[in-house]
Amino acid sequence: MSGTTETPAPPLAPPRTPDRRAAKAALLRRARELALVPALVLLLVLGAFVNDAFLTERNLISVLGASAALAMVVLAESLVLITGRFDLSLESVVGIAPALGALLVLPAARAGFGTELPAALGLLAIVLVGAVIGGFNGVLVVKLKLNAFIVTLAMLIVLRGVLVGATEGKTLFGMPESFFTLATTTFLTVPLSVWIAAGAFGLAGLVLRYHRVGRALYAIGGNPEAARAAGIRVERVMLGVYVTAGTLAALGGLMQTGYVGAINANQGQNMIFTVFAAAVIGGIGLDGGRGTMVGALTGVLLLGVVQNLLTLAQVPSFWIQAIYGGIILLALMIARVTTGRAQD
Repeated sequence: MSGTTETPAPPLAPPRTPDRRAAKAALLRRARELALVPALVLLLVLGAFVNDAFLTERNLISVLGASAALAMVVLAESLVLITGRFDLSLESVVGIAPALGALLVLPAARAGFGTELPAALGLLAIVLVGAVIGGFNGVLVVKLKLNAFIVTLAMLIVLRGVLVGATEGKTLFGMPESFFTLATTTFLTVPLSVWIAAGAFGLAGLVLRYHRVGRALYAIGGNPEAARAAGIRVERVMLGVYVTAGTLAALGGLMQTGYVGAINANQGQNMIFTVFAAAVIGGIGLDGGRGTMVGALTGVLLLGVVQNLLTLAQVPSFWIQAIYGGIILLALMIARVTTGRAQD
């Protein structure tokens, strides 16, 4: 036998496992969400050069107050998107829910229904209208298996027509002070609506991360049949999501009413474009099963700063909408690159 020994071959690198791929994808998604933070800081610095009033306490609180209603609707839409569905009618809920509540309270001389209900019942009606509309959408989508996009688009149009008809195209004034409380009452100089929106996002984030309902939402958005096989009551959870979304949008409408000081027949119109822009750039996946509340909230703040910055720079409103559209396209391309997944 030869006195030489054979050198063992070096071990092969372990193959990339699905767990490692999933971890890498999760890291990329987290990086995309956190990437908005330096972008937000950059906009704040840019705003300081555009207008001396931009970084003042008054203007920054104004940005937060103006973004509170949008934040509630973005939260509502994000919950629906995580389950792999859509709800385009939320922008109309922002208008119809507070309008019906006001019409029940206002006398006939002020364009109301003449019922002159107490303000507390009017506020309760706002929340109930949002919940009922959300529940109706849920029944059509979940129980009757109708296409969510088409159903909620039709509801958007129907509710917009009902709003114009109920108000006769007029702007509603003279509601009780309680209709404006969320926007006019402050705590530590910040409007109550901002605190409520922040609390709602915080609660939703905790539920999505730690509660079984939150895990169920991601499971349904990822694979509804697998979620059903795992014992999740998909239909019940989905109905709850639509009811919750409608309720949140109604609260957003009440915040918007307080911020504006009135309700007009166009309240909430075209808001859904901004809502989708905030959700998409915040990392909420349009095909379901992906996204966090941190990302969605950062998206809201980013768009709020962008709008305020462009307004101070006296950019026309139609250009602001065009910029939002460009932001959505850019976010979709970034999502395609970072996740490596085709978007249906």
